[in-house]
Amino acid sequence: MEAAHEEINKANEDDVEKGVVNSTPPIRRRIWLLRLLPAVVLQAFTLTFLAEWGDRSQFATIILAAREDPYGVTIGGTIGHALCTALAVIGGQLIAQKISVKNVTLLGGLVFLLFSFTALLHSPDSE
Repeated sequence: MEAAHEEINKANEDDVEKGVVNSTPPIRRRIWLLRLLPAVVLQAFTLTFLAEWGDRSQFATIILAAREDPYGVTIGGTIGHALCTALAVIGGQLIAQKISVKNVTLLGGLVFLLFSFTALLHSPDSE
């Protein structure tokens, strides 16, 4: 990618030396958002936003905001979610140092399969 940036910038410099005016800004200026926010930030935002949208904790937060101060609920919810996410990231990093990602993925898949089989065997009405 760096080589491509260098070639584009060199081509732009050559055009300026030849007197050719290029109205297209250099690629570095066009992708300022991607340079400002690394791809992992956009991926984490999208994953978190989609995972949280419409879950039970969001509905509980909506009800709490209807009864209490919405600004306080916003601040408390943001801090709570940030701490929970930070603990998940730190815990995940510690686990990844001890166990391979492949093993964690397999274990997670097996746990979800176990949950699905349990859900098939037990009806919601039985206790």
